Amino acid sequence: MTTKLPKVEDLTAQGKQRSAIVRHRSSPAQILLIAALAVAALYFLFPVYWLVIAATKSTGSLFGSSGFVLSDPQLLKNVQNVFTYNSGIFVRWAGNSVLYSGIGALVATTLSIAAGYCLAKFQFRGREFWFNVILAGVMIPGTALALPLFLMMSQLGLVNTYWAVLIPSLLSPFGVYLGRIYATAAVPDSLLEASRLDGAGEFRIFFGLVLRLMAPAAVTIFLFQFIGIWNNYFLPLVMLSDQSLYPITLGLISWQSVADRHPELYQLAIGGAFISVIPIMIAIVSLQRFWRAGLTEGSVKG
Repeated sequence: MTTKLPKVEDLTAQGKQRSAIVRHRSSPAQILLIAALAVAALYFLFPVYWLVIAATKSTGSLFGSSGFVLSDPQLLKNVQNVFTYNSGIFVRWAGNSVLYSGIGALVATTLSIAAGYCLAKFQFRGREFWFNVILAGVMIPGTALALPLFLMMSQLGLVNTYWAVLIPSLLSPFGVYLGRIYATAAVPDSLLEASRLDGAGEFRIFFGLVLRLMAPAAVTIFLFQFIGIWNNYFLPLVMLSDQSLYPITLGLISWQSVADRHPELYQLAIGGAFISVIPIMIAIVSLQRFWRAGLTEGSVKG
């Protein structure tokens, strides 16, 4: 007795019919979800749109025309004015921001991955206690630590130096937490044991094997730390008084604070803000695939 198999055309028709039914049943929820995402996108993109339009205006057009309508665009001239004003001090601020963010994020990422790996894969006394202390550090806002850090740096003679901003940026409690979660899911114990049986030392295992396995988490931590340091305003404000040491955030605020006496600084501050978001956009776009993988790895393998 032979069994009659359904035709491919019948299966395709049935699949299309089921898909249509599913889409029909879920369409109200989909519409609400899309509407909510559209509203959220407009909410976050609205200031960006205003910034782009305002960065193209002259000082007169900035106050004499709508902030949402393009009129008399001169973006290249405005950018040139930003880079040349006061002997190119903005270039110095940009270099400082790259220094603070780049070195701080790189060192913090390395330490976070190492600490997270140790907390996940090594057994030692007080492991959970120290991990809970690190979790408590995640909950403490940076502004609450600014004054104690200032007093410590003052005693060490490091106030108004690069180190006053760099040293606090070298640690990331959230990075350690994320590193432990990722190491638990992504680094198999069997692979570590096999490496040790082959005679590999712990440093060789970490730098040659663990860092590769934890690359998505490392990129995620680096991205969060880089953006956090780049946008940090309060810590440099407390630590620095020399304008040559300012990052972009503090430098733009210094322009805006005296713009009442020098109206042209309004346009320079807006142009500088427009330029300052470009490195962040480049970092997010270029590291986006690693970032998404790092956030979902634990849920997939856990």
